Amino acid sequence: MRIDIITIFPEMFEGPFTESIVKRAIGKGLVDIHLHNLRDYSTDKHRRVDDYPFSAGAGMVMMVEPVDNCISKLKSERHYDEVIYMSPDGELLTQPLVNQLSMNENLIMLCGHYKGIDERIREHLITKEISIGDYVLSGGELAAAVLTDSLVRLIPGALSDETSALSDSFQDGLVSPPVYTRPREYKGWEVPEVLLSGNDAVINEWKYQQSLARTKERRPEMYNLLEAKSKK
Repeated sequence: MRIDIITIFPEMFEGPFTESIVKRAIGKGLVDIHLHNLRDYSTDKHRRVDDYPFSAGAGMVMMVEPVDNCISKLKSERHYDEVIYMSPDGELLTQPLVNQLSMNENLIMLCGHYKGIDERIREHLITKEISIGDYVLSGGELAAAVLTDSLVRLIPGALSDETSALSDSFQDGLVSPPVYTRPREYKGWEVPEVLLSGNDAVINEWKYQQSLARTKERRPEMYNLLEAKSKK
């Protein structure tokens, strides 16, 4: 997989992409991540990429020309499956969406800033808009890092145990069950006896029931959706 990220703050990705699973995946050659400073594609002598909006209104707007220049150059070099704009009013990032995007080969992510981007970018250059939640960040960099991390961990070989991702929360429409490790007892707090039984069938059923109960308690909208599907 190749991911190209367009940003005016490429340094913001140094931490997320130089540690942990993403770092290992890059080192193994499983993913290529390329950062593009949008200012390098500006024709302004001061490398400006923003301007005042037409009509009254506070804040600056990212200009169409630098974004078009960057995306056009990238698309002249290879085919991209999606050009994604990280936007608070985009499609909510969910595990099914991550699963779908992980099947692609080449992705572009555009990180917005200021008051947003010129609408013509969204109309003519963007193929998918994604939000990581109903709140506003200072820019799209953190959102792009979140999306990238969620994609990379699904690439075969990125995790030391490839089956681990299959048991993550949301993969089956449920949140994960509680997990425990040694010691067996700590300050009188004990590991549930069922997990020590060695009976895989019983343990798996316990985990499933725990996931159901947790989903019903903590994410009732997910639980109700499962209930509705089971009645069809």
